[in-house]
Amino acid sequence: MKSDVEDLMPRLLPFEFGDNKEDLDLNGPPRNPQEYLRQVQLEASLCPEVVVAQIDPKKLTKKQTVNVNVPGCQAAPLGFSPSLRWQQQQVSNFSDVRQRITKNRQHWSSQTLDENVQMPKLTDEEGWKRFCLGQRVCIDSSSAHTDAGPELELDYLKVGFPPFLSIVSRLNQSTVLTVLDILISWFEERDFVPQLGHWLYALLACLEKPLIPEAHSSIRQLARRCAQLRSTLESLEDDRLAALNLLICLVARYFEQNDLADQQESTDS
Repeated sequence: MKSDVEDLMPRLLPFEFGDNKEDLDLNGPPRNPQEYLRQVQLEASLCPEVVVAQIDPKKLTKKQTVNVNVPGCQAAPLGFSPSLRWQQQQVSNFSDVRQRITKNRQHWSSQTLDENVQMPKLTDEEGWKRFCLGQRVCIDSSSAHTDAGPELELDYLKVGFPPFLSIVSRLNQSTVLTVLDILISWFEERDFVPQLGHWLYALLACLEKPLIPEAHSSIRQLARRCAQLRSTLESLEDDRLAALNLLICLVARYFEQNDLADQQESTDS
């Protein structure tokens, strides 16, 4: 039987063995390459030709299911979602912005930053919040939605640094995604402010395609949060509406998260 098995094994290593098999000890370490190969061959010949798994039928009676919940966006209140034509125009504009950033990234990243622009370290979450949104928003969220007075417009430490091209062009993909996650997490628990919208748009414009899984998850989270907040708006005149619609549109239409897209509202009465 063993010889039959040995004959069926491919001879990839054509070593010649002697007839003395009694000296081989399968429990001991091989003393040379030939002995090692012979041990492997003999071990294989001792394996049964057919192996039958012993399965307990009782363990097969319970069905195992995996529930995967991938929620979409909350539907907009009637009249609050944008038209398909508007969405297509925003995607076209956004594509143009991305192309300009890519084309001129080297030029803008070489521009000298002002002395007061101190970009936080990658791991400084609170630092990035203050840098993008300003101390005024981070410290006093209750006044975040009010307009800054003229005396504060150029005090970037208080109102946040805008996403200047000279700044965002310096961010690599790891930093873009990290800052995006930080701002989305902040937005999950707070209201929408203009500074947030500016930065989210700029970071999305710097996000490379195809998306890595982490980016895919983050932008979907952003769109769902925008839709959730939009569902609470009471007036079409709310200045947050256009920004929320824009972010949902870009995530769904440009980054091809089609299940999150606003659909054309029916004109039927």
